[in-house]
Amino acid sequence: MTFVQLEYLVALDTYRHFATAAENCFVTQPTLSMQIQKLEDELGVKLFDRSKQPVVPTEIGEAVIRQARILLREALKTREIVDEHRGIVAGEIRVGIIPTLAPYLLPLFLANFIQKYPHVKVKIKELTTENLLAKLNKDLIDVGIVATPLHDERVFEEPLFYEEFVAYVSEDEAAYQKEFLLSEDIDLSRLWLLEEGHCFRGQILNICELRKQNPANRNFEYESGSIETLKRMVESYGGVTILPELSLTDLSETQLQQVRQFHSPKPIREVSLVTLRHHLRRGPIEAMKSEILAVIPEKMKQPHQRKLVELG
Repeated sequence: MTFVQLEYLVALDTYRHFATAAENCFVTQPTLSMQIQKLEDELGVKLFDRSKQPVVPTEIGEAVIRQARILLREALKTREIVDEHRGIVAGEIRVGIIPTLAPYLLPLFLANFIQKYPHVKVKIKELTTENLLAKLNKDLIDVGIVATPLHDERVFEEPLFYEEFVAYVSEDEAAYQKEFLLSEDIDLSRLWLLEEGHCFRGQILNICELRKQNPANRNFEYESGSIETLKRMVESYGGVTILPELSLTDLSETQLQQVRQFHSPKPIREVSLVTLRHHLRRGPIEAMKSEILAVIPEKMKQPHQRKLVELG
């Protein structure tokens, strides 16, 4: 049994396709297949059911793969120990971030991070929370930046900051005339929402208590994957949408006049770094955490007397 064989084993479990696994391991498919076969022969068990497409691990294969992931992670820790001893922050860090954070948080810290840590290669993917967790648990990403709590025992959450929700209101809405809003001030039949799959959508449903109500039908409905698009819909067609606090930094003076805060306790979301509990690549992750906290206003680093909104 070799580490190379274990790497191929984990890759095949991750991608469930011999050609794709081989491509990501930078070897030919016959090479990967041969090494998997050798490992099975050595162990005396079948690790994958090749009769199914995509291929799936056998029951004993799942147990072996879990152990293989542990062994590979422990091997990687050896390099981290050496780098930490030398005071070096280096290596690759694969980051998943939810779409309602990416366009507002990344520009605040990413350029400084890349300049300050030139030996760190950063790969970033925008992912919904569900997909982010799936990739995290398959070791396809190292860390996620998401809204929490996730109530997932597989991951470790490190809260970064607490971001208020605000309403973005058309001048034609009754809510526009108010300085501070209650959830009942929002006309639910004129509320623009993100499409299914976004945790931000679930939080908005909770803020507006939409799960308990049946909003009146309207003759035009639109669900978007982009907060920026929802802002444009309010500006073009009227109505209301809900924005995260960091998105306000890009608004013009005219647009800021359409922003309304909620009454206290103001609804907030908790934003955290999430990792698997074995804490790989701690050097780059801690460096990223420090750079994020350096650009976040102090008032956002504690929940104070505000209301944390669950993901739904």
